Amino acid sequence: MRNLLGTVLKTTAALFVFAAPLHADQLITSRLDALLGQERQSLSVVPDVRMTALTTLPPVSERQVQTSPAGLTYDRAFLAALPTASGGPAWKCLSEALYFEARGESVKGMFAVAEVIMNRVDNSRYPNTVCGVINQGTGRKFGCQFTYTCDGKPEVVSEPAAFVRVGKVAKFLVDGAERPLTSGATHYHTKAVNPSWASRFPRTATIGVHHFYRQPTRTASN
Repeated sequence: MRNLLGTVLKTTAALFVFAAPLHADQLITSRLDALLGQERQSLSVVPDVRMTALTTLPPVSERQVQTSPAGLTYDRAFLAALPTASGGPAWKCLSEALYFEARGESVKGMFAVAEVIMNRVDNSRYPNTVCGVINQGTGRKFGCQFTYTCDGKPEVVSEPAAFVRVGKVAKFLVDGAERPLTSGATHYHTKAVNPSWASRFPRTATIGVHHFYRQPTRTASN
């Protein structure tokens, strides 16, 4: 009799153990059904036009593509895969400078020229804005810092595809990409010329048709 009672108690306990999870699952399912029912009821009052706008992806050209410096590759295929860039005054000024100063360069060459401009923005010897740096000295004979701003020629973009390309480069730099190519260069010139300051400034890189230089740090004696 005692053995029979023990067996009955063990069986009852086992059934309870198996029944408890089953009851919990049923309870969760019931609550989920109730929540989903409320969600369906809420969505049913949203106008169809609004629902379509919420659930339709924008065209690829309008989607935000991550342009993290960590994923940057200096080649045209990489740039071609990015959406057309746009931005404010800093982006526009930098894009124009790259177009007129470096559009014929390799992608790395364009980035290098952009680095020089951004390095000047960070340097207390120069204006602290992109547009200020680019237009410094414009209007003064031999005073401009970038040739295209004082060569007397109108700044006309005649190669739209090239402008789109440099615009993407400008976007990276304006958004804060790292500048590893020129080691802090603040100057550059083409290999075809030899400005007087080139013998006094340490050269930091040569990329494409440009030599890059870093302006010496001021000391108490100079």
